[in-house]
This record gives sequence, structure tokens and C-alpha cells, in this order.
Amino acid sequence: MGILDGKVAIITGGGRGIGASISRAFAREGASLVINDLGSAPDGSGGDAGPAQDIAAEIISAGGKALADGGDIAEVATGERLVATALDTFGRLDVVVNVAGILRDRMIFNLSEEDWDSVIRVHLKGCYSTIRPASAYFREQRNPDAHYRIINFTSESGLHGSPGQPNYAAAKMGVVGLTQSLAQGLSRYGVTANAISPGAATRLLATIPDDKAVANLQDELSPDNIATVALYLASDRSDWMTGRVVSASGFKVGLYNIPERISVLEGDEPWGNEALALQIEKNFRPLADGLAPNIFSSQLKG
Repeated sequence: MGILDGKVAIITGGGRGIGASISRAFAREGASLVINDLGSAPDGSGGDAGPAQDIAAEIISAGGKALADGGDIAEVATGERLVATALDTFGRLDVVVNVAGILRDRMIFNLSEEDWDSVIRVHLKGCYSTIRPASAYFREQRNPDAHYRIINFTSESGLHGSPGQPNYAAAKMGVVGLTQSLAQGLSRYGVTANAISPGAATRLLATIPDDKAVANLQDELSPDNIATVALYLASDRSDWMTGRVVSASGFKVGLYNIPERISVLEGDEPWGNEALALQIEKNFRPLADGLAPNIFSSQLKG
């Protein structure tokens, strides 16, 4: 008996890499799947329905249930179609996993408007595309005891910053804010929301010659290690985790804290420039110095 027996899941970006590993793992644990993958290049160009179709066919040949969709997930109609397909074919929807994403890396001063818009579009609007119709369905069920799941994907680039990925970092930190908003807004309908920050070798690792060291690296950085974490979050026992960000890389799984204010300055009148500067340096700087080192200030020149 699988931990997802009887459940129905939508997985975007489910035809390759991490998404494909999640598709296989969910199917092995009994879930019926709607797998979406545009089949584009890493920068979002082109398209190929093959990856989603191949994973769906693999799952079906192993005795599972899966349908493939090759639509652009950043199109709202695609998300609506995925939800409608799940309901029409399998009669229900329990889990939405948003893995789909692209990269267009540039330093901010070299980043074109098109590259900014494209990355934000796929990562953030791609989440909206599935979550809006799925959440409407969850709400209609009026079941606060349900175990509905929304699992989004963020990145260390957003959580810690990445100088060559300002568009990707902004999108992925936006996913965190979205996830926490969903956890707050949908809990009354039996919905939890989490984000995973993954570290795995996908298509890029295929360019390295196959030797013993690479074989060990492939095992440790396999996308299958991310899929195990997604399985836990999709299971009925993960209610307590809602709103949290989890990191997964190799054989390590980490838990991020939820940001909180650690100190407040409160005045009786509008702050003057010098008075505020003195109080910030007196009260905030010792606290900041006691936290993790500020890698940003250490990089400043002069």
C-alpha cells in the first residue's frame, strides 16, 4: 500500500529532472498523475511534448495512472486545463506540485526586460496558473479535515541571493511569500502549502564523462533525493509543516525558519536623521553582529 494511494496530483515540469523523479515517486506510491511539461530548453525556448508523454507512458507501463500535457504553464488556460483534466479523468484533486522553471542568468546591469519578464512569468505566474483553480476546487469541498497539498519550488538563489540571477532570485523569493500566504489563507479548507529549495544535478551532469567519481556524484545529487522530500510533504502526516521551507540536496534535508522581527525602535515623535542613526547603531548593530556574518557588507570596497 502506497502513502499516496487514491490521491490525484498535478506535477508541472514533471517530464524531466526533479519533476520526473517526483512523477515516478508519486506514481510508485499510488497517486494518479496529470504531468505537465512544455519540454523547452533551460532558457524557456522551444517546446517538445515528448518528455511529459514519455514519463506518462513509463508510469502506465509500470501499472500506474498518468496523463501528459505539453502546455505552457505560465498560460492561465493551461493551469485551468490541468485541474479540469484531473477532475474529469480521476474525479478529484489532492496535490499540486509546481516544479516548472527556466533560467536566463545575467548580472542586473546586463539583464534585459525580456529576460526579467520571462523568468518571473514562468516561476510566479506558473504557480498562479495551477494554484488559483486548484484552490477554488479545494474551497468548494468545504472539508477542513482534508489533506490537500500545494508544494512549490524555491531556490537558494532567492533565499540567500545570487549575483548572476537577480530575476530568478526575485521569482524564487516571491514563491516563498506566495507559499506562506497560501498556508495562512487556505488552512481552513484543509490545505497545506510548502516550498522546497532543491540541490540536484539534472541535465547538466550528463555532459561529464562517466567514471567512478561521477557515478558517486550522480547518486548523491540524484533528483530522486528531492522526490523523497516531496513525498513526505504530500503525505497525510505533514500537516504540521505548512508554511515552511525545506531544503534538500544530496542526503541532507534542512528546515528554514520563518522570518521574524527581532527588534523594534519606537519613538514618541517623528525621528530626526541623527537620532535615528544613533539608535539604529546602538540597538540594531549589536544584534546584527550576533547573527550570521553579513557577507554583503564584507564584500564592500573602501
